[in-house]
Amino acid sequence: MKVMMDIPLIKQCSMEECVFNDKKKCRTRAITVGDGASPQCDTFFVARKHTKQSTKAGVGACKVISCRFNQDYGCLAENIIVGHVRSLAKCETFDPL
Repeated sequence: MKVMMDIPLIKQCSMEECVFNDKKKCRTRAITVGDGASPQCDTFFVARKHTKQSTKAGVGACKVISCRFNQDYGCLAENIIVGHVRSLAKCETFDPL
C-alpha cells in the first residue's frame, strides 16, 4: 500500500556526500529538519555506498518552530533547498518569524 501525502519537495541538496544524494537530488522518502544552531537536515549522514532509490524527497517533519513556514511541526513552504554550512546540512529555505 502506498501512502500519498502533500508535503513540500526538496528542490535541491548540495550535500553530495550524503548517502541519499544523487547529483544534488535528495533520494530519501522524507527528511526531518531539526532545530539546532541553524535549521539542519537531521536525515543527513555519510556512508560509502549511496542509496539507489529513485524517490523524490520531501519534508516529513520540521522541528524549527521559529520558521514562518512551520505549522504544527510540518513545513508549508512550496519546496526547500538544503545547502552546506561548514560540514552541516542546512535548510536554506528557513525564514525566521
